Amino acid sequence: MTKSELNLVVIGGGTGSFTLLQTFKRSFDSISALVNMADNGGSSGMLRDELGVLPPGDIRQCLVALSDTPELRDLFNYRFDSGTLKGHTVGNILLSALEKSTGSFTKAVESASRILRITGRVIPITTIDTHLVMLDSEKKIITGQSLIENTDMSREMKPELSLEPNAGINPAAREALLNADIIVIAPGNLYSSLAPALLVRGVGEALSESKAKKVYVCNLVTKPKQTDDYSVDDYAAEIERFIGSPVLDYVFYNNDQPPKNLLEKYTHDGEYLVKYQPSSLDDRHYLAIGLPLIAKEEVKIKAGDPLAHNRSLIRHNPSLLVPEIMKIYKNNY
Repeated sequence: MTKSELNLVVIGGGTGSFTLLQTFKRSFDSISALVNMADNGGSSGMLRDELGVLPPGDIRQCLVALSDTPELRDLFNYRFDSGTLKGHTVGNILLSALEKSTGSFTKAVESASRILRITGRVIPITTIDTHLVMLDSEKKIITGQSLIENTDMSREMKPELSLEPNAGINPAAREALLNADIIVIAPGNLYSSLAPALLVRGVGEALSESKAKKVYVCNLVTKPKQTDDYSVDDYAAEIERFIGSPVLDYVFYNNDQPPKNLLEKYTHDGEYLVKYQPSSLDDRHYLAIGLPLIAKEEVKIKAGDPLAHNRSLIRHNPSLLVPEIMKIYKNNY
């Protein structure tokens, strides 16, 4: 199969970006993954605290997703389940070691990219050591992505989020956005994964300035006490609030049902399929497109993962997005 030459940029981090990238690499040669850099939980959080490095976890996931070397992919994702390294992955440790030895996180990512022989590029959206901060309705400050990810926001209306310090965009990330043909905002935790990528100073301006078509792939399920009752247009509105302007051209959402056993498990845990009302989406400035985006195979969580309880068992089927992206690129919508 001949790969498309379109210049594709994916913004996000974590399992959302991982799921899209591992499929997109089979169809697109020019891929740039721009990655959220505010993670402070699990292995990344421990390495940040103990070594003073930037968080490697989401970067590692994107590198692994774009690699075509199975043995190295498995090695980078190997997670120790005992001893002093319990909870750490080999890839996180290697990226941190490369950062310490080269004195540059950018060089560390470039070295790891060569080791894994990836398709495209993985680019930290900022290289400033920054943390996600939330100011709740009682004016209480909550600091750190991991804390915010588990904060009850049911009483909040459009939570006030920022980065501390106010990190600026990595010049390489800005260049990727300005040179893109298609920009895809990946699915992910709205307030703890996507917000810290989109809130980076300069990202909103670059998205507005870029002539690329901007696409948002909406989440499949809601997050309890954070996005309860959110519909597709609620998610899109929050994405554009973080960006600072109505830049979206297309929003893809799921209109399918997962296997019954998974749906029952999610409902039991307080997670529900994201709602959509085609009539309410018709008058938006973006084109909303419903597709059967749920992957039919259940995701297996690896032993030793300290954040296993946060890993989604329902994932997107990105293969359906590839022809849609090509239709956008060829102006066939």
